[in-house]
Amino acid sequence: QVKAQFESRENRTCDLFRAIIYRTQVVAGINYFIKVQVSDSEYVHLRVFQSLPAMNEGPSLVSFQTGKTRDDPLTYF
Repeated sequence: QVKAQFESRENRTCDLFRAIIYRTQVVAGINYFIKVQVSDSEYVHLRVFQSLPAMNEGPSLVSFQTGKTRDDPLTYF
């Protein structure tokens, strides 16, 4: 659901956009930290915020890190 947000902010198009692993953090909603494969050997880490259901808002891309590998640990950023 945040692929278009990532592509717009990174000014690129990703043919591959597959979530590999994720972690969550409960705040006033949920932060999702997601490792996403964007090419055969390139990965990005996304931080996505999902507000509480009462807010009726979709997920929002908060920040991201590029240049990651499959073996890089998924940590808070």
